[in-house]
Amino acid sequence: MGKIYCLYNTDYDDELTAVAGVDVSAVEESARSVTKGIVDSGRQCVLLGIHGKKDMLDVLSDIRKEPPSLVFNLVESLNGSTRHEALMPYLYELFDVAYTGPSGQSISLCLHKDQSKDILLRKGINTPKSIVFEGLGCLDNESLKNQCREMGYPLFLKLSREDASIGISERNRCMDWQSIQSRAEELLKKYKQPVLCEQYIEGREVNVMLLGNGEHVEVLPLHEIDFSAMPDDRPKIISYAAKWDENHVDYEGTKPVLMKNVSESLKSSIEKIAKEA
Repeated sequence: MGKIYCLYNTDYDDELTAVAGVDVSAVEESARSVTKGIVDSGRQCVLLGIHGKKDMLDVLSDIRKEPPSLVFNLVESLNGSTRHEALMPYLYELFDVAYTGPSGQSISLCLHKDQSKDILLRKGINTPKSIVFEGLGCLDNESLKNQCREMGYPLFLKLSREDASIGISERNRCMDWQSIQSRAEELLKKYKQPVLCEQYIEGREVNVMLLGNGEHVEVLPLHEIDFSAMPDDRPKIISYAAKWDENHVDYEGTKPVLMKNVSESLKSSIEKIAKEA
């Protein structure tokens, strides 16, 4: 069996550290843990960081000279932009290299949440009703204001092209049009990308992990977020602080735990929807 490469992005080193949070550099810690786990299991693993064009070309040259048996892919951005996250999986496919994680096509869709929701709905998979604020001009649009009212408050705002809860705080749960205008304006100006506005669904927050491909998918044990330690005056959401600030009340109030008190019918429904998605 050939060696395994563990690839991760290092583009936070220079241009992002000063302005971004710990989410951009946490990938290195994950990559080192993954590499150690592979080595401890008795396999050879090479840890490689990629910043941008030159690094990428060097890595591709190595892959062509000595193709690995597998790439454990943790490249989440290149040259400081998450828009390039899908590039590496596409290149692995081009060079017929097996890799972990979703395909380039899947990642591209996840970077456009509104398009992902459209596909899910066309396939008969429910997702909250939503609209998209493409720019600041939308916040003075009477038609969009009426659509928000028709969807019903509270509504929730998310950046269309980010993950890791970037841009999410308690203020993203909006109770009226004025709060939507205020928070959406901040997000549009700071992140310079569309903002998704969708129905806020109160309920259990379930994480479903899938292993495999196509029809051969295994659903791993279900987990959920335990909100029992969250103060009553805080919304039960996974904010940026909940994921990345160990000293924040949201961090203490959002612990992932094995899902308990779940009926077989509910468990089967959750697994079915996850597989369909």
